[in-house]
Amino acid sequence: MSKITPLEILNRKARHEYNLLHKYEAGLVLKGTEVKSLRLGQANMSDAWCLFEHGELYLKNLHINEYEHASMFQHEAKGTRKLLLHKSELKKLMRRVEEKGLTIVPYRIYFSERGHAKCEIWLAQGKKEYDKRDTIKERDVRRDIDRSLA
Repeated sequence: MSKITPLEILNRKARHEYNLLHKYEAGLVLKGTEVKSLRLGQANMSDAWCLFEHGELYLKNLHINEYEHASMFQHEAKGTRKLLLHKSELKKLMRRVEEKGLTIVPYRIYFSERGHAKCEIWLAQGKKEYDKRDTIKERDVRRDIDRSLA
């Protein structure tokens, strides 16, 4: 097996928009051209979100560019992809989302050591506008302190 480059596709909005509470690792059901485009880093997950349909978890609005060397078997750029989790994890997530008003946020996509595409999803709670401002202030204060110490 060839060496796999450590490639990550991040959802940079996630930390700003949500308080991330608990992390899960899910497999992704992809077509061949989707995997090849992901390996080239041609994806954007800033608008991606997760939802439950018929007891299964799906990733919506993940934008994976079309693979330019593919002929007729091309995938949809913005499609719905199924996430693979254990049944107990799915039940736990579904229960937490329904009861407490939490949401599931896709945070990053990467390839495992065995070459499988994985999606790191977080159980999260949305931040209010003032929480976002407080986070920005704290970050600025930390930067000022680091500058003064350096």
